[in-house]
Amino acid sequence: MSTETVNSVAPPKSKPKWLRVKLPTGKKYTELRGLVNKYDLHTICTSGSCPNMGECWSEGTATFMILGNICTRSCGFCGVKTGRPETVDWEEPEKVARSIKLMKIKHAVITSVDRDDIKDMGSIIWGETVKAIRRMNPETTMETLIPDFQGVERNIDRIVAVAPEVVSHNMETVRRLTREVRIQAKYDRSLEVLRYLKDQGINRTKSGIMLGLGETEKEVIETLEDLRKNNVDVVTIGQYLQPSKKHLPVKQFITPDQFQKYETIGKELGFRHVESSALVRSSYKAHKHID
Repeated sequence: MSTETVNSVAPPKSKPKWLRVKLPTGKKYTELRGLVNKYDLHTICTSGSCPNMGECWSEGTATFMILGNICTRSCGFCGVKTGRPETVDWEEPEKVARSIKLMKIKHAVITSVDRDDIKDMGSIIWGETVKAIRRMNPETTMETLIPDFQGVERNIDRIVAVAPEVVSHNMETVRRLTREVRIQAKYDRSLEVLRYLKDQGINRTKSGIMLGLGETEKEVIETLEDLRKNNVDVVTIGQYLQPSKKHLPVKQFITPDQFQKYETIGKELGFRHVESSALVRSSYKAHKHID
């Protein structure tokens, strides 16, 4: 297949069979679900109805979102609410750390909304959250899935200072589609953030892209090449699914064979880990990415 054409597709009228999600099961999942309900704990896994929740929870991994649930950006792919965020909760770092302790999480993924409304863009809370988790859960490893902080180095430095095992920042899509998909974000700025993290000594950097928005195979490969040129270690590649009718439509469903092809290409480019399949999300198999 020519790399000038759009990825192998199935008609986007209905979800293909490879996107069918298995219901989460297992003793560990049931235990964690009970704790989440009993103590009203908040995870992206539950609020985002992640298809991999059962698998991740059974392996002791969960994802938490900080800085509220209202984002200052209005990306066309994202189901998070957009608007005026609430006041920063300075007790949030301790709350997240306690949740991780209650759930006995082995590997925690921390993410956040964008907070362009405050001077430090939320970076101070980010740093305090990592510190609180380490104090209360010294055996727990961490991945921080951070926003771009508008590329401001003093804000990124607060992440560098607490040195999570993995620092991730998602490209989300290819260069051509960035303005439409991410709106306020910039393709090159995201690459610069990832390069800066590595240059400042972060051992493991990571990024993710989603497919099905109209990108070509050539563009996907170029994005993978750009990530490797900036020394990114881990990449995740998954299928975009439309959160609501108000969001960008799915242009195509990428076939399993095409996802496998991207995994092979990623490994040939030198990524330490490549997760590539329809249901892959940013935190999928995240615990393996610290190896």
